[in-house]
Amino acid sequence: MTALEPRDGADAAHLAPPATDDHSPDPLSDIPLAAVEGVLGRTYRALSIGIVSVVFLIAFEATAVGTAMPVAARELNGIPLYAFAFSAYFTTSLFAMVLSGQWADRRGPLQPLATGITAFGVGLLLSGAATSMWVFIAGRAVQGLGGGLVIVALYVVIGRAYPERIRPAILAAFAASWVIPSVVGPLASGTVTEHLGWRWVFVGIPVLIVIPLVLALPAIRRTASGPADPAAATEPYDRRRIRLALGISAGAGLLQYAGQELNWLALLPAALGVALLVPAVRGLLPTGTVRAGRGLPSVVLLRGVAASIAVAPSVLIEGVPVWTVAVAWAFGCFGMGMVIASTSVLLLKLSAPEEAGSNSAALQISDGLSNVLLLAGGGAAFAALGGGAVGAAAHGAVEAGASGSHPGAFAAVFLPMAGVALVGAWVATRVVVREK
Repeated sequence: MTALEPRDGADAAHLAPPATDDHSPDPLSDIPLAAVEGVLGRTYRALSIGIVSVVFLIAFEATAVGTAMPVAARELNGIPLYAFAFSAYFTTSLFAMVLSGQWADRRGPLQPLATGITAFGVGLLLSGAATSMWVFIAGRAVQGLGGGLVIVALYVVIGRAYPERIRPAILAAFAASWVIPSVVGPLASGTVTEHLGWRWVFVGIPVLIVIPLVLALPAIRRTASGPADPAAATEPYDRRRIRLALGISAGAGLLQYAGQELNWLALLPAALGVALLVPAVRGLLPTGTVRAGRGLPSVVLLRGVAASIAVAPSVLIEGVPVWTVAVAWAFGCFGMGMVIASTSVLLLKLSAPEEAGSNSAALQISDGLSNVLLLAGGGAAFAALGGGAVGAAAHGAVEAGASGSHPGAFAAVFLPMAGVALVGAWVATRVVVREK
């Protein structure tokens, strides 16, 4: 008899494997289904499709409306006010981002999201029905309010409704939602504008908003309604942050206006804009953002800065093929996609549930404000160095003998942006907090 052989019936019964029957419970059955599902599992399917549809529509609007905008401005005799159609959206969205963060932290993301989608649609309809350029610009401002409310509320929804293990997947879907609109949007918008008129581009998009409303809002009501901290529901809104939000919106608007006016008088609104922006940025972004403090501050700062851009000006050198830009931008877009998704994941990971709204607002402010500042500064430099003549030459509007080649104008735009990208590479090393 070996050491493993049972010596009697008792021992044999002891060593035998436990009896099983067809009705014994499966140990995995105690694990909730939501804990093992992906973003398209039964628990999250409607929510995922709904909120990704919202982002898809915002992306489609951004590309389609941009294509139809020149035709709209020309028909409304508003070419001199053309730039304000863009700046109105950006400035109001900055204010709405702060408001949405406070609203979502105190009441949950459902109300700001529903209000934002509605405002976004109303703004499109207002612009589509406009009979003057100022009404068109007012519609764009309403769109900006809606867009700012929506984007921050969506981040809060992700933080509240999805477990940490699948947040990267849904945020990657957000980034991917910009791909198809970027390719299809201009073509679709151009076709509609040519055959039906530019107004149908604005009026047609709100009809599609019904789809995400039907899918997303009921799912958000079930999974992410109400504040993360019940005590926050009774807290008043932070009036100081609201004032700072107004300051950052007004300051950004003044800087954009100054960037369009190439004269000495433009220095006055530029100085006033800076005076409003500096305290607003310091008050609205996490402490340490300006100096790239480790952790959350660097995550927020990184979102505002994107090395392939340094290659673009190389085509100004004779002998460098033009296709170099296409290759460089391909790498650049790949990097941008990684940065956008990864910073979003890190932000939610580093945010307490009751601060997800405010921190998401800070992330979007960093993103939007950097666009405003770099566009204003780069646009002014480009125009001042004769870049505007390049576009005129392309349309045959340059006088005989005038040159359409102004490499300095392009260098003034791309080289500073390359410097910003290098700063971003350094900031990326500070997003992880060192353990003591």
